[in-house]
Amino acid sequence: MTAPPARPHPSPRPAPDHGRAPGETTADGAPAWSPDGAHGARLLRGGQVLAEYRDGSDMAQTAAPRPYLHPVRTAGGVPLTDVRPADHVHHVGVSMALPVVNGTSFWGGRTYVRGRGSTLLDNHGRQEPVTTAVSPGAVTQELRYRDRAGDVLLTERRRLAHALLPDGGWALGWTSDLTAGAADVRFDSPATNGRAGAGYGGILWRLGTADGTTVLSAGGAGEAVAHGSTSPWVAFVQRRGARAVTLVLAQPGPALPWFLRATEYDGACPAVAWDHTRVLPAGAPLRLGLVGAAVDTALDVPGAAALAARAQAALAPGAGRGEEPEVAPC
Repeated sequence: MTAPPARPHPSPRPAPDHGRAPGETTADGAPAWSPDGAHGARLLRGGQVLAEYRDGSDMAQTAAPRPYLHPVRTAGGVPLTDVRPADHVHHVGVSMALPVVNGTSFWGGRTYVRGRGSTLLDNHGRQEPVTTAVSPGAVTQELRYRDRAGDVLLTERRRLAHALLPDGGWALGWTSDLTAGAADVRFDSPATNGRAGAGYGGILWRLGTADGTTVLSAGGAGEAVAHGSTSPWVAFVQRRGARAVTLVLAQPGPALPWFLRATEYDGACPAVAWDHTRVLPAGAPLRLGLVGAAVDTALDVPGAAALAARAQAALAPGAGRGEEPEVAPC
């Protein structure tokens, strides 16, 4: 797959919504999570909403309902996520999107079937929040992954945390501990079913459109360099009029191959089943994680690498971001 380092987006954007929420403040002005309904939360900094975590109850069954983050904004108020875009209406901000789990889609939309191509099947599952706990420093949630018949294929403990960065940016960390249910779980993707290069599935960050985007990774600039690589980080530098923002996505553990798009749309995820089926034995765990760091400026390769390192250090255990909440039924 080839693509130039930068490409135009012809579609105009509306003026950015800076996420102001008058009257909502934290005690010391630092960002803090606040509950929003039984299974949602908002990350507030003074009167600004930096991120919203939604329970997925607004999603159609064919989109594989699941909790998701949207919007996520830079400290300057620029949105870094998109939801239900026309090109892929089942994409929702930042979410755990798995295309084929024992035949069930937790991705939404069509499923790639060997010999038939992308086919709309009646195989969409649901990620069901069971408990959600919110503290200023983190959101912790327990979930069940139910197939179309209601059977539980996986359980998950999810944690969302955040940290301010010294250069005016901030970082968001997503950690998921998945556990197989009573039977072995097989993770597949379009690539494992015959569509080369389409090994998507995992924690997917879908960005909105911009006037132009440059992709960076440890190997240099360009979508083709980043896609399929095991770079420890990738970055999207988006230009919107006179403004520029950078979103760096980093993997806190051993790097999985990156599924990355920056031509048809902007988005990326560390791929769980890039080119082979992953089997999780009954009762066995699998940890997945993603760190996103946002700044209101354009970075180059060294700058993006440094931001990735700062973000992961700030989100490391013991970095003093606030207490771990106890999980209790809502």
